[in-house]
Amino acid sequence: MSEPSPLHAAHVRAGYGARTVLDDLTLTVPAGRVTTIIGPNGCGKSTLLRVLARLMPPSSGHVTLHGDRLDALRPREVARRMAVLPQNPVAPEGMTVGELAARGRQPHQPWYRRWSGEDAQIARDAMRATGVLDLADVPLDELSGGQRQRAWIAMTLAQQADVLLLDEPTTHLDLAHAVEVMDLVVRLRDETGRTIVTVLHDLSLAARYSDHLVVMKDGALVAEGAPADVLTPELLGATFQLRAHVFPDPVDRLPTVVPARSPTIPVPGQP
Repeated sequence: MSEPSPLHAAHVRAGYGARTVLDDLTLTVPAGRVTTIIGPNGCGKSTLLRVLARLMPPSSGHVTLHGDRLDALRPREVARRMAVLPQNPVAPEGMTVGELAARGRQPHQPWYRRWSGEDAQIARDAMRATGVLDLADVPLDELSGGQRQRAWIAMTLAQQADVLLLDEPTTHLDLAHAVEVMDLVVRLRDETGRTIVTVLHDLSLAARYSDHLVVMKDGALVAEGAPADVLTPELLGATFQLRAHVFPDPVDRLPTVVPARSPTIPVPGQP
């Protein structure tokens, strides 16, 4: 029997001013899996993640976290249960990797106790898990893009929340660093059983690193399920206006998305 979902959105409506982005959207996030939200630009992916993270209140509907209404929980309690990494996180100038990881302990520190040996050990364990322990004394602005993302993920791990929300964690990274970050995401799922929700633009990364895909268009869910079941040329054409081939790669059989050239553009080397 599958575990109950830790995160559920019911009939959510949300937007900006008079513009509605999400309208009557319902989503159940599977427990202990990597769920990735994909869709064309402006479809509402990041808005949905912001609503799930309680960074944006819905105008109607609600979100539950471990069965409790998200809007009824205190911010500290939410932070103990759910960690959020926004798309472009900002840290004070000169902050080191170790200082950033330590920030993840704040939700667990009552007013009468600021820091403890247990906090220090948890922060070290988080840095070790993300491969940045040897960079603990290095300022964030001296790191590569991939190292910096792993440092931010270390901070979310130090929160010890069992739900992680990552908004476009591979943005601005080259392919090697993007793969490094997504390898880490899957390893965290396997080693800790955390429920992880990401937003990604790269369809091949989403296909290869996700257990569950949520496809959005115009603020609505148009498909969800296992990547091999969801990603079809027909769906990509209808949702992304993209001509593409989808096939299992020859080594690990994971789905791969390859854009198709326009029939009006000649292929090099062919007559």
